[in-house]
Amino acid sequence: MRTKITIVGAGNVGGTAAQRLAEKELGDIVLVDVAEGIPQGKSLDLLEAGPIYGYNVSVTGTDTYDETTGSSICVITAGRARRPGMTRTDLLAGNAKVVKSVVENLVKRSPDTILLLVTNPLDAIAYVAYKVSGFPKERVIGMAGVLDTARFSTFVAMELGVSVENVQATVIGGHSDPLPLARYTTVAGVPITELLPREKIDVLIKRTVAGGAEIVNLLKTGSAYFAPSAAITEMVTAILKDKKKILPSTVFCQGEYGLKDIFIGVPAKLGLKGVEGIIELSLTEEERGLLHKSAREVMAECAEVDRLIK
Repeated sequence: MRTKITIVGAGNVGGTAAQRLAEKELGDIVLVDVAEGIPQGKSLDLLEAGPIYGYNVSVTGTDTYDETTGSSICVITAGRARRPGMTRTDLLAGNAKVVKSVVENLVKRSPDTILLLVTNPLDAIAYVAYKVSGFPKERVIGMAGVLDTARFSTFVAMELGVSVENVQATVIGGHSDPLPLARYTTVAGVPITELLPREKIDVLIKRTVAGGAEIVNLLKTGSAYFAPSAAITEMVTAILKDKKKILPSTVFCQGEYGLKDIFIGVPAKLGLKGVEGIIELSLTEEERGLLHKSAREVMAECAEVDRLIK
């Protein structure tokens, strides 16, 4: 039986992720969306690209969940984006309701699946999926760290005029308040703290933290999707190919980094079982304080989740 990958949400992020995953031939793909015709049309378009690009997978578009039965991994991008004047509480209230329904439908048909969350506010939405699914913490993961790390890597490479392939960046913390770690970010093995002055590093960190907003401001009518879909693809690849790859992921901490009962971004080992380990970095007092500051914001949102999904 071939591996099945479900993507819920056929917008720019979900549609582009479906394209990337089809091109890697990681499994057959089911694209789900409530907007009738959109997932069907995009799926047919992807199928017709197969003979040209050279991939041979099944891509099914649907506005129901029956076709998702038996999925190995389910990627959830469904939900609305934050609009001007909308608070994070407003966004959480709306998207928690959407994701609760999505998760209930998915786990009913694929009780052994792994859930990969992309919907914002990411950390709190991962908590929604965890609470609603009843899954063990290893099978609920959020996509944020890979994206934030890619942004930091890009800005470091641009500043130093080197290949992004030489940059190994590290970012932890909540998606709304990420914490790039300069000490653990290297260029060909050399820490950037030895290559750039502190004030320049601070500028790159600030740009990373505001990375999503910068793109929204430039596009004016949308948000990022090329990089998010690439991040999804890297995580799905690591899981389905059992790579045991350490990637910055939003996972459920129960004591790690002094944090308990909270989804937040930390380095995690990803394989067929989902999260197969959390890597604890040695943090300075300042870094730990910033991580816990980020965590307090997430905890407040999780408390709101408990009220919303009762």
